[in-house]
Amino acid sequence: MKKNENCDHIKLSVHHLDFFYGKKQVLRKISMDIHKHSITALMGPSGCGKSTFLRVMNRMNDLIPEARAIGTVLLDNEDIYGNNTDVVKLRQRVGMVFQQPNPLPKSIFDNMAYGLRIKGIKDKQKIAELIEKSLKKTSLWGEVKDELHKSALSLSGGQQQRLCIARAIVMEPEMILMDEPCSALDPISTTKIEELMKELVDDYTIVIVTHNMQQAQRVSDWTGFFYMGDLLEFDKTKEIFHHPKEKKTQEYIEGRWG
Repeated sequence: MKKNENCDHIKLSVHHLDFFYGKKQVLRKISMDIHKHSITALMGPSGCGKSTFLRVMNRMNDLIPEARAIGTVLLDNEDIYGNNTDVVKLRQRVGMVFQQPNPLPKSIFDNMAYGLRIKGIKDKQKIAELIEKSLKKTSLWGEVKDELHKSALSLSGGQQQRLCIARAIVMEPEMILMDEPCSALDPISTTKIEELMKELVDDYTIVIVTHNMQQAQRVSDWTGFFYMGDLLEFDKTKEIFHHPKEKKTQEYIEGRWG
């Protein structure tokens, strides 16, 4: 994994972020830098705000009535909450993979082609080339190349999740957000997804929400620990797990609660 520590290598920077659902504040004064070509893990107990924070990065929370962010979120030094932001293009740059695999009730090929067609790509050969490239990146090509017109829903859970990752990749994003992508998968499929993340980080910046502390240790370069809407600690993963600065972080890692 590439580990970029210099400030010149920051992909996304969050400063003093507050976030509200209506009158309820769910994130308080969050500041964090996401390094390019690194894997950042967000962990903490349920309801601590980590998934909300993940969705801040591509404005998925905009789809929720009365949701609002106060603060600054810079993607390559551009404020994504600025008035001139094209949210559709933002979500093409910052892709999302959800907790449950969510393939469309279409063929494998049409799942992959759907976003490309919306993007305005009409050349059939170009679409086919991009799909093949993305399926190869997720190690799915060898498994499905002869069944591209088969329903995506016929794939196993692990294959469906890799398809969803490939569907995000085919849009040629710069970042990939993953919200507990392995929580619904068996251990073998989980291992494949983790290995895939380690390979993809050479080309993308990855942020993952996980309840699995061992997973955070295995795959991430950086880790943020959230607790009740606060970012209690953010550091290199080895520092968080071996030399946590906050008592709550240490107690959580040791399994005393959560």
